[in-house]
Amino acid sequence: MKEIHFYFDFISPYAWLAFKALPQSLEGISHRVHYHPVVFGAMLKHHGQLGPAEMPGKRDWTYRQVMWLAKQQGTDLQMPASHPFNSLSLLRLAVAASDNGEPNRYVVESIFKHVWCTGLEASDAERLEALQLHLRSQAHLSLKDPHSVEVKQLLQQQTQQAIDLGLFGVLIFKVMRGLKVPIGWMLANCQWVFGEHLPPNNCRASTIRQLGSFGIRLRLSFPAVDQQRIGPSDGQKHQH
Repeated sequence: MKEIHFYFDFISPYAWLAFKALPQSLEGISHRVHYHPVVFGAMLKHHGQLGPAEMPGKRDWTYRQVMWLAKQQGTDLQMPASHPFNSLSLLRLAVAASDNGEPNRYVVESIFKHVWCTGLEASDAERLEALQLHLRSQAHLSLKDPHSVEVKQLLQQQTQQAIDLGLFGVLIFKVMRGLKVPIGWMLANCQWVFGEHLPPNNCRASTIRQLGSFGIRLRLSFPAVDQQRIGPSDGQKHQH
């Protein structure tokens, strides 16, 4: 059985796309997925980096790319009214809906949809309260106080764990065979992560793994998409 650790922040549209693609990519594979909310801003700070949405040129390219990817994948993706936004409350809510900091797929999907399927403000206080009430109403969930010291510590621990593992962004998969030997890391398409089972376009998984060893540049062309209403200002930073 493969143990798959999915590190993500709800602020990332790539995390939402990968989350939706994961079930199909894992068809026919014995697996268990562990969902780890982490604070992307803290990881960026640790590595001395800016997020893609904090650089005007890269931000525009990122938004255009994810809209194209969503269309290709057949996944609903509507840019929130403001991006980047402070996702800390959403991350704490996800952690609060678990016993050990690892929420189940239902919780993760509910929060991702709150962000990426409405076109509304993801951090709006009234919407956050409604989302929390929805999760609290689920009989199979036991919701802690998202503002509790326990929840904050669990989120900090998972973020630090990701940093200690050398992770530098979201999303990232850590794939394990059994519980011992890591067999692959990839910040990319789900089919690449599990390429040894689902090699894209008949490309051998061994070849895919070798790409990271060479300075390969790809020129990509994306179709135009409708201009989205984006905010706040370019200079706003991620939460830390």
